[in-house]
Amino acid sequence: MSKPIVFKFGGTSVGSPGAIEAVAKIVAAETGERVVVVSATAGTTDALVRAAEQATSGDAAAAQQTIERLSEEHRNLIADLVGVNGASALSEIVDLTDRTIALLRSVALLRECSPRSLDAILSYGERVSAPMIAALLTARGVAAEALSAEGLLITDDVFGHANPLLELTRERAEQQLVPRMRYGTVPVVTGMVGSTADGVTTTLGRGGSDYSAAVLAAALGARECRIYTDVSGVMSADPRIVADAKPLPAISYAEAAELSYFGAKVIHPRTVLPAIEAGIPVRILNTFAPDDPGTTIAATTPRDNTVVKATTSLGGLGLVTVQGAGMSGVPGFAARVFDTTAAEKISVLMISQASSENSICLVVPNDSVKRLDAALKRMFSKELARHDVEKVAIEAPVAIVSAVGEGMRGTPGVAARIFGALGRANVNVIAIAQGSSELNISLVVGEKDREAAVKAIHREFHES
Repeated sequence: MSKPIVFKFGGTSVGSPGAIEAVAKIVAAETGERVVVVSATAGTTDALVRAAEQATSGDAAAAQQTIERLSEEHRNLIADLVGVNGASALSEIVDLTDRTIALLRSVALLRECSPRSLDAILSYGERVSAPMIAALLTARGVAAEALSAEGLLITDDVFGHANPLLELTRERAEQQLVPRMRYGTVPVVTGMVGSTADGVTTTLGRGGSDYSAAVLAAALGARECRIYTDVSGVMSADPRIVADAKPLPAISYAEAAELSYFGAKVIHPRTVLPAIEAGIPVRILNTFAPDDPGTTIAATTPRDNTVVKATTSLGGLGLVTVQGAGMSGVPGFAARVFDTTAAEKISVLMISQASSENSICLVVPNDSVKRLDAALKRMFSKELARHDVEKVAIEAPVAIVSAVGEGMRGTPGVAARIFGALGRANVNVIAIAQGSSELNISLVVGEKDREAAVKAIHREFHES
């Protein structure tokens, strides 16, 4: 068997008759071995979470209405797409609906929804999506079969955030996917869903369909993993800020990780890691503009003339600074700062410390700033009283603006160009951080200067 291609289609790609027809055309255009992984339709998983909450509060009737509404929406989609040819898919959806309603009644009776039960409820979205896509493909001349990933994608039992077990999944893929593809059938597999080796339903967490596709691509030794969304790849900047932002033809895995962390609309790097580790390129493509080249993510990309590939930003943040001459040379001081943030369960997005050791800056979500300020003042109350710590200061709202690109590594003058561009744009830089990998320079600016900073850096490195 030749190496297959794994296609993954997200919620917006399977949410309307027009979108689903576009999916069928994309899959039909590829004549080799194929596996299709599908998400729940847009908004379905949110509705299922709501149904679980309704059941947990004891309102079984409201939960049932939510599921019946979802069932009706999917049955209408099938009727619009394939009419009477969708009888098998309709029957499967009715059966899944009845079983999910029965589960929700049990939850309502107990007024408790365990993580294991929630996974079973959430799996409904993908499990009704797959038969719908398979029915349309078959009606359009592509032999297809819906296949639940339960019993195929094997995971541990961490319900709600299960971890795939690749060797067991590889064995199941050889048993269940390879024979179907060999005989010309396209398996349409539920995304996000898996099961333990004993067959108990699990999910990989929200957004887990990308993860499913990457795991199956690695298990099959696929030629490529194509992830279809509603954007034409990863952009050089947010097009809402920079009108002439362009899709990036290729980025490395490390660049994708940096960009996703700092707010770029790109798939979470963890979800595609299994494919990247197996040497399988991942392409991000647009269902609604399938001829666009999209962006390829690989372990590494060839060096070109690009220095900064993308400029991204993250707003709604606050800067907390602990400052004092008495901090210099005192072992464990930074540890106490970070122990305090950990105890408060606050995520730290960026850290900057002066080499004199007399100040530490932390960037945290804006809604955590006051809580962290109070906690740090409690932690250092004695030091504040004797002025070893002069102040715990807050500056908010602020934003992080990041310039990302592997071409920055070893290239002299990158920082000078960034700060020169910001200076010409009259943007004040509050704090700076750069990792030793030289892959990213991150700057803290006032929220009001966020867009100006992104535009200035993008203009510096992307204008001809």
